[in-house]
Amino acid sequence: MRNTLLSIFITATILSAILVYFLPQIGTFILLSISGIFTIIAIYDSLQTQHSLLRAFPVIARLRWFFEEERDKIQQYFIEDNLNGTPISREKRSVVYQRSKLEKDTIPFGTQHNVYSKGYEFVKHSLFPKEHHQVKGERVVFGSDKCTQKYSCSIINISAMSFGSLSKNAIMALNQGAKMGNFAHNTGEGGISPYHLQGGDVIFQIGTGYFGAGKSVDGKRVFDDAIFKESASHKAVKMIEIKFSQGAKPGHGGILPAKKNTPEIAKIRSVEVGTQVDSPPSHSAFSNYDEMIAFIQKVRELSSGKPVGIKFCIGNNEEIETMFKAFETANNYPDFIAVDGGEGGTGAAPLEFTNYIGTPLIEGLVFVNKLLIKYNLKNQIKIIASGKAIDAFDIVKLIALGADSIAMARSFMLSLGCIQARECNLDSCPVGVATQDESLVKALVVEKKNVRVKNYHDETIAAVKGVVAAMGIASIADLKPNQVFRRKKAEEVVSFEKIYY
Repeated sequence: MRNTLLSIFITATILSAILVYFLPQIGTFILLSISGIFTIIAIYDSLQTQHSLLRAFPVIARLRWFFEEERDKIQQYFIEDNLNGTPISREKRSVVYQRSKLEKDTIPFGTQHNVYSKGYEFVKHSLFPKEHHQVKGERVVFGSDKCTQKYSCSIINISAMSFGSLSKNAIMALNQGAKMGNFAHNTGEGGISPYHLQGGDVIFQIGTGYFGAGKSVDGKRVFDDAIFKESASHKAVKMIEIKFSQGAKPGHGGILPAKKNTPEIAKIRSVEVGTQVDSPPSHSAFSNYDEMIAFIQKVRELSSGKPVGIKFCIGNNEEIETMFKAFETANNYPDFIAVDGGEGGTGAAPLEFTNYIGTPLIEGLVFVNKLLIKYNLKNQIKIIASGKAIDAFDIVKLIALGADSIAMARSFMLSLGCIQARECNLDSCPVGVATQDESLVKALVVEKKNVRVKNYHDETIAAVKGVVAAMGIASIADLKPNQVFRRKKAEEVVSFEKIYY
């Protein structure tokens, strides 16, 4: 209501000033009629449920759309094309919006990419393509020989985003969409909130702050068996993910800005309300590889045999290989490894950590996959890849390089209506996705956005199967690095197998 009244006031003031200046002879009746029309539009905008931005900013958002269209024309002809724009290009954003809304996602007049430029990537099609609906492999089973409750999940799942970083409406829409599409939703490190329990499968993430899995003792966050067991016992929880680091701020620990730390969130996390919550950079439950392996087994047993994995962004390669040697020596290991890329997203992080720390996903993924092969663990440990995957080619490329499934965060935010305003850390997200401001949160209508989450997942899976079918491959799981190519220079095209293997 606050934004509705503000929009009406601003619109009426601007309109009246313009009319009085340019048309001083205009009658009072006409002026009131025009103002009344805009008032009706503002009320309609605030009540409709399709567009979050219009609900939050009635009438004013319509002006934004108009100027954005004009801006796009200027950009198209004079400034930049659809392939530019960071962190997600307009071309990539558009395909998410289109698939979420089940709109036409084809593009006219051919590719906008320079196919002869250095770095251009592509796959080669077959003279004997398959029927896309016959392509298999859209699901993968997680669980090593140490696991008793194996889990079959989609190759595309929602990556870690906690209640706190995202609004309750965003979390509910994501989880309900996951239920509709039969895929998984990672809780992020903020614990399991009621909004995560909407019927969708859940991957419960344990961060260094142990929210939902521990408590504070003498100012230090510690793991607690009983608290974790209660959280992990939820029927919705299908896997456990122990987070070491994330690509956007590896070695730093999570950040929840004070503005987002509401009484409800503070209660869920067992922290002081209204304060910035900084997760520790490392775990207090273990300090070396042997203790880490013992902790993984402990978590597996406390969760009654559910798959347990670890998540990190690759840093020191020697440390990672030493960890694999420890797996071999102990004859025990996680059920999956989630590899996050240095290009990963976040709601809040220091610039230096976001831009300059952490191995990019491709190099990190390939390195972990090589170690799995070297230590004969490829059949035991699955890989989840996370780092700016948006469309079917992104997914095909990552699976070809060794990933078993893909975790996607920003792309699912876009399916909720995110406009890349980049105000996630300010609590002022205009479409109600990354904010705790109730006047903004209500703009996101769960009953509309949950369907878009499902649509984006389903349409992207269909697109992946379409690409794989065109390659003449019967199963997504059969993708190999020698089937994806990169132009190293104008006259040289090399397969990913030669580049990375």
